[in-house]
Amino acid sequence: MNYFSSDFKLGILGGGQLGKMMLFDTRKFDIQTYVLDPSDEAPCKIACDKFFKGDLMDFETVYNFGKQVDVLTFEIELVNLAALVKLEEEGLNVYPSPKTLKLIQNKGVQKNFYTEHNIPTAPYGRFTNLKSLIIDILDDKTKFPFVWKCTEFGYDGNGVKVIRQISDLDELPNVECIAEEMIPFKNELAVIVCRNPSGEIRTYPVVEMEFHPEANQVEYVICPARIDDKVADKARAIALSVSEQFNHVGLLAVEMFQTEDDEILVNEVAPRPHNSGHYSIEGSYTSQFENHLRAILNLPLGNTDSKVAAVMVNLVGAEGFAGNVVYENIHTILGWNGVTPHIYGKKQTRPFRKMGHVTIVSQDMNKARQIAEDVKNTISVISLQ
Repeated sequence: MNYFSSDFKLGILGGGQLGKMMLFDTRKFDIQTYVLDPSDEAPCKIACDKFFKGDLMDFETVYNFGKQVDVLTFEIELVNLAALVKLEEEGLNVYPSPKTLKLIQNKGVQKNFYTEHNIPTAPYGRFTNLKSLIIDILDDKTKFPFVWKCTEFGYDGNGVKVIRQISDLDELPNVECIAEEMIPFKNELAVIVCRNPSGEIRTYPVVEMEFHPEANQVEYVICPARIDDKVADKARAIALSVSEQFNHVGLLAVEMFQTEDDEILVNEVAPRPHNSGHYSIEGSYTSQFENHLRAILNLPLGNTDSKVAAVMVNLVGAEGFAGNVVYENIHTILGWNGVTPHIYGKKQTRPFRKMGHVTIVSQDMNKARQIAEDVKNTISVISLQ
C-alpha cells in the first residue's frame, strides 16, 4: 500500500499530546490523518487532516470513525473495545490489536496475565470493590503498607495511592481495584519495545524514571538509566518477553521496578507511545513516535540507539493555579545549549496536569541532569489571575 502523499488514511483515537507528537512524523511523511477526540481543544486538532469530535467510549462513534480510515491506532487506552473488535473482524487493521488492548486496559486483568505467564511482578490481590478490600484487611489477609490501584480509568498518578493505615482508604471510590504489595526498590525503570506485523522487533535503551513524591507521576526521565549493564540487559530481556506474550504491534512501554537485590519486576505496560520515551525525539536516531508509525504500517523499524545522553523533564501545572495557561520563563531556557521545549497545546492548566516537556541532551549525563533541574526551577506553568 502507498502510504505517502496518497489517499491512504490513518485514524488516531485520542487527540492529546501523544497524538500531536505522532502527527509531526505523519506530516514529515505526508501521511493523511483523521483524529477523534471528545474535546474541541484537543492538541491534535491543529496538526491533523480531519478532526472529529466524539466520545471515545461510545461504540457507534468509534465504529463509524474507524470505517473512514485504512489503519486505526490509538494514543490512549480508554476507547471502546467492542467497536475495535468489530472493525477488526470486518477487515480493518487495528494496531495494537483489540486482543492486546483487552489484556491491558484493565489493570486487574493485566496483573493476572503476568502471573499466568510467569512474568515477574509484585504480589497483589484483586477486589471487586473497596468494601471487599476492607474486609480482606480486617481479616488480616491484606497487610499494610500496600499500593491501591483502581483497575480502570487511572492515568498520570490518578487512581493510585499508597495505603499505610485504614484511614487512608477514606474517600477512595468504591470500584474494582488491586492491592499491590509495596516492594523496596532502587529504581523505577522503563523499556519501550517496538514491533511490526512482520515480527521485526527492537528495544530502546533502559531509562530511569524519577517520580514527584506528591503527584505520583514522572518528573524526570534519564536515558540511559544509571544502572549496571547486567541489570539493563535483564530489563530489556524481560521487556522483550512481555512483548512476545502480549503479541503486540506498535509500541509497548514496559514500566519496571529494580529491587534492592537487582531483580526486575514488571509494574505495568502501555500499548502506545509513552512519557518515558519522549526524550527520543532529540536523543535517539529514530523517535518513538516515528517508530510507532513504522510499526503499525509494517515498514522497516528505525534505529533505536541513542545519539547522546538525554534527560526529559515534565512541565506540569503548578499547585494553586487553574485556568488559562501561562508559561513563565520559557524564553530563558531557549538560550541554553541542548535544551528543547515541547508545549502540548492545552489551553487550561490545573495542578500537576501535564502541559509539556523539555529535553536536555549532552555528552555528559551529569551535566544534562543538572540542567534538567535548572529547567524545572526556572519554568512555571501557571494561569492568568
